Amino acid sequence: MVKISPPISAQEPLHASASHPGPRSLAELFWAFTVLALQGFGGVVTIVQRELVDKRQWLTPAQFVEDWAVAQVLPGPNVVNISLMIGDRYFGVRGGMVALAGMLSFPLVIVLILAALFSGVSDSVAVQGALRGMGAVAAGMIVATGLRLLVALKGNVLGSAVCLGLAVATFVAIALLRLPLIWVLLVLGGSGGLWAYRQLGRIEKAAP
Repeated sequence: MVKISPPISAQEPLHASASHPGPRSLAELFWAFTVLALQGFGGVVTIVQRELVDKRQWLTPAQFVEDWAVAQVLPGPNVVNISLMIGDRYFGVRGGMVALAGMLSFPLVIVLILAALFSGVSDSVAVQGALRGMGAVAAGMIVATGLRLLVALKGNVLGSAVCLGLAVATFVAIALLRLPLIWVLLVLGGSGGLWAYRQLGRIEKAAP
């Protein structure tokens, strides 16, 4: 007799396991990204890494680096892209839409309220100084997260030397030479992708 498996409920995760937990329901997915979005003042990548890797353990450090790299290459805000990717991974298209709703619903309301309030004090010297201070803090948070993510590159197929070289070349191209991001992605990102493809081919041939 052929055993027919019961249909998967839209509320049940598709790729969660005991060793690799994920969101247990669409509601948990929605509120997780809502909490993440409400913390994302400036240095969003720091909050995303802490919430998804350290706190909820939905991703390993290496998986986060890979997913964040894809999110950066795709058009649109990085954190929105990664919310769609993770939601779709566990619950399909419905999960992607729920994760996106969690990312945007409450922050949109708050931003509209703050925009209305800010319009009356935008010319204040104190307010402008506060915004500059927030920018410095956000930059520091991004640098700190980048340093933490270096650990995930130890086992990268590219090799530590190539990873470091690409990171330095990207910094020089963007921060010092101020080259357009699209060309940096095409040249350095494409080179890294081709090198990774070559290395994976070598590993596959060497495997018994």
